[in-house]
Amino acid sequence: MASRTLTTEAVVLRSIRFSEADCVLHLYTLEKGRVGAIAKGVRKTRSRFGARLEPLSHVELLLHEGRGDLHTVRGAELVRSHDPSRTDPYRLAAGHIGLEAVLRLFVEEEAQPQAFHALTRFLDLLDEVEAELPAQPALEPLVLSFQLKLLWLSGYLPHLAGCAACGEAKPLVAFSARAGGAVCRECAADALPVSEAGFLGIRALLEQPLAGAREAGLEEDALRQCLRVIEASYEEHGGFRLRTLAQTR
Repeated sequence: MASRTLTTEAVVLRSIRFSEADCVLHLYTLEKGRVGAIAKGVRKTRSRFGARLEPLSHVELLLHEGRGDLHTVRGAELVRSHDPSRTDPYRLAAGHIGLEAVLRLFVEEEAQPQAFHALTRFLDLLDEVEAELPAQPALEPLVLSFQLKLLWLSGYLPHLAGCAACGEAKPLVAFSARAGGAVCRECAADALPVSEAGFLGIRALLEQPLAGAREAGLEEDALRQCLRVIEASYEEHGGFRLRTLAQTR
């Protein structure tokens, strides 16, 4: 197949040093979804666009599609650098949780514009976040809301309208990732206990726009329950745990 070039917006999810001066990039692009690319010579001091290809960067890329698995970066222009997030420890930790969630949930080279726009919106909002002490990035409402929306976009939306196990409209007391959502007391064996406030918090973070996540005013206990539901969904449906979540507790 003849090689060609592609111009697309992208967010840099991960950058890995390769050889003496190159980097291998994990990208989430508007046109093709998740792709890998090599940026040659970007670690040289005279590189034209090395600083533009750091994780969190929203860029417009010129990619050369060859015969192998990796594209080659031929040009890069900044759309947004997200320096406010990159230079603040709290925002940086929160941002890396979001990037890893995209990295683990969207593994195919398949365009999903909704996921791309959710990612860029998340990063735009993150630049404005002020940490509330004691700061725990894993419990940041914006990060939790973003992850819930990613689960929805990847096909793992938790069922919260009734018992996901028996289908009855009974009071919901727990979450079963295996059943796919909230469950009643009779079906709650081996499920995660979730309070009424916890379920209300999950619904609020799912249903409100990302910009409203911090305005929901959720208590820490509800945020922790939401986090446990997200992690259980990752393990059940994707078979993974986010390293960045473990590092920010």
